[in-house]
Amino acid sequence: MTRPAVICISSSTEELGLKIAKLIDGDVHGLSKRVNRVCSVTFDDTGAHLRTLHKSGTPIIAIMASGAIIRLLANALEDKHQEPAVVSISEDGSSIVPLLGGHHGANDLARKIADALDGHAAITTAGDTRFGVALDQPPAGYTLSNPQHAKGFMADLLAGSPVSIQGEAPWLEASDLAFADDEQHQLIVTHRRTEGNAKTLVYHPAILHVGIGCERGVDPKEVEALVEDVLKENQLAKESLSGIYSIKLKTDEFAIYTLSQSLEVPARFFHKAILEAETPRLANPSETVFNEVGVHGVAEGSALAASGPDGVLIVEKTKSNRATIAIAISSKPIVDLPGQARGRLFVVGIGPGQDAWRSPEVSRMLSEVTDLVGYSLYLDLLGDLAGGKQRHDFDLGREEDRVRHAMELAGEGKTVALVCSGDAGIYAMATLVYELIAKDGVTDAAKRIEVINSPGISALQAAAARAGAPLGHDFCTISLSDLLTPWEDIQRRVHTAGEGDFVIAFYNPVSKKRRTQLAWARDELLKHRPANTPVVLATNLGRDGETVRTVALSDLHVDDVDMLTVVIVGSSNTQTVATGDGQTWVYTPRGYSGKQGTRMQ
Repeated sequence: MTRPAVICISSSTEELGLKIAKLIDGDVHGLSKRVNRVCSVTFDDTGAHLRTLHKSGTPIIAIMASGAIIRLLANALEDKHQEPAVVSISEDGSSIVPLLGGHHGANDLARKIADALDGHAAITTAGDTRFGVALDQPPAGYTLSNPQHAKGFMADLLAGSPVSIQGEAPWLEASDLAFADDEQHQLIVTHRRTEGNAKTLVYHPAILHVGIGCERGVDPKEVEALVEDVLKENQLAKESLSGIYSIKLKTDEFAIYTLSQSLEVPARFFHKAILEAETPRLANPSETVFNEVGVHGVAEGSALAASGPDGVLIVEKTKSNRATIAIAISSKPIVDLPGQARGRLFVVGIGPGQDAWRSPEVSRMLSEVTDLVGYSLYLDLLGDLAGGKQRHDFDLGREEDRVRHAMELAGEGKTVALVCSGDAGIYAMATLVYELIAKDGVTDAAKRIEVINSPGISALQAAAARAGAPLGHDFCTISLSDLLTPWEDIQRRVHTAGEGDFVIAFYNPVSKKRRTQLAWARDELLKHRPANTPVVLATNLGRDGETVRTVALSDLHVDDVDMLTVVIVGSSNTQTVATGDGQTWVYTPRGYSGKQGTRMQ
C-alpha cells in the first residue's frame, strides 16, 4: 500500500506533520522554500505536487485550509470510486476534515488522527453519520465485489428500506442498520462466486488459501490457467483469496510471481519444516515429492499451513502438466498473512548529499524499508528518513561485506535498502550485488531476492551542474584508485582518453597514501590538450563546506584535491565564459558551432 503523504507548507506545521506521519506510518512532504527539517520529500509547487499524489493514488493529509486543497485539486477530480483519501487538518490540529475518499480511508484516517490529537473529526458521509458504517468500505479481510451499487443501495436504506444479511459479517451486525428477514435488500458474505446487483451487495472474505507447486521455469500461462479452471469448477470467488503460497524454494519462481500480480494478492513462502509438519493433514502425500524437495506435499501443505490449525482442504491437489494447486479454507479471514514474503533489496543512490538532490523514488523506497545498510556517513545523510529503521553501519573498505549483509537480510524476507552516495551503479555497490549472485557469494535464499535499482544524481552530474556545462559533448569517467584496478590499466585509459580528446571526470583522484596518480594524469593530458584547459574541482557537493573552483590544467596541484573532490578536466574545446553577476562558467560546445548552416559560426 502507498504510504500516506503528510503535506506541510509552513515551518510552523513541521512538528504536527511529523507527529501525524509517525501515527499513520506516512512521510512528511514539505514546501522546499519553507519546510526542510523533517521532510522525506520536498516540492516547489504545492498544487502540482498535490495533483501528482492524487493521480498516483497516494493518500493525502494536508495541514492547510480545506478551501485551498479543493481549489488545487479541482481539475484532478475524476472518478470518486477510485480516488484516494484526502484529509484537511487545521494548523492547531483541532479540526480534521475528510474531503475526498471518505469511504476509501479518509474517514478512518480522520478518526485516528482526531483521537491522537484530541481534535474533532468532521465526518459528513451519510452512512457513517446515520448507521455508523460505510457499506462500500468493508474492513480488512473483506472485499466488496460490486462497489458501483453501494451508493444507490445506501440511499435506499437511508430512505427507510430494511436489509437482511446472509453469512457472517460482525462489523455489519454491530451497526445501526435496520435488519429484517427476507427483504429485497440483501448483504451477502460468501467465498462462492455470486453476482451482486442494485439490491444485493456481495462481500467476499479472505478465507481461501491457494497452495502452488510447480516445476522450475514453468510457463506462467499454464499456472494461471490451472488456477482459473479450479476456481471456476468449484465456484470459488477469486476475491476471497488471501494469497498464493508455496515452498521457500520457489521464492523467485517467475510463474508464481506473475500469478500473484495477475490475481492482485500477495505471495508467501514456507520453510520446508513447516510444510512437512502438515503431512498428517495431507490428502495426497507423495514420497516422490519428499525425495525431491524434502516435504510430502507442496500445494496441499502450503494451503493448509496458510489456513491455520482449523483450516481444511476444499480442493485437493489438482495437476496440470507441470504444476499443482490445492485450496484450503479457514474459519475467519486471514489479514496478517503467514509465511515469508520474497525479500526485496532496493539499491539506491541518494545523490551527493543534500535532500533536494535525492529523487522522490529513492525517498519512497527508503520510507518502505525495514533495514538500511551502508557506509555510516551515507546513512547519517538520510537524517529523519532513517528514523524507525534498523541501521547496519559499515566502514570504508568493507564494501563486499556490506553488500552481502544487505542481500542476506533480504533473503530473510525483509525489505532492505543498500544505500550509496551519488548513483549506486557508478563506482558503487550495485555491481557487487550481481557479482555475488554470479559467483555464488551468497546463500541460495539471498539469490532469490528481488533486486530493484533506482538512479541517483552522481557526483559527476552535480559537479558539472555547479560549474556550468562541461559535459556538453563526449566525456568519460576514470577512477584513479588502484586498489581494485591495476595502475597499468588506469594509465592506458588516461592516455587513450587524452588522445580521444574526451572530457574526463576523475573519481577517487587522491587518498592520504595515494598522491602520485593525479599528477601523472595531469602531465599525460598536457601532452594532448592546451595548458589553459579548464579543470573543475568540486568538493563536498551538496553538503556543508561545498567548494567549486576552476583552474587551468597546468595549475592543477595534488594538494588542492582531497578524497571528497571530483575533478573534471575539459577537452581541447572546453571553454569558460563570464556573466554579469561575476560568475565564471565552464562549458563544452555541443560540436555544432562550426557546422555549415547553423547560426553559431
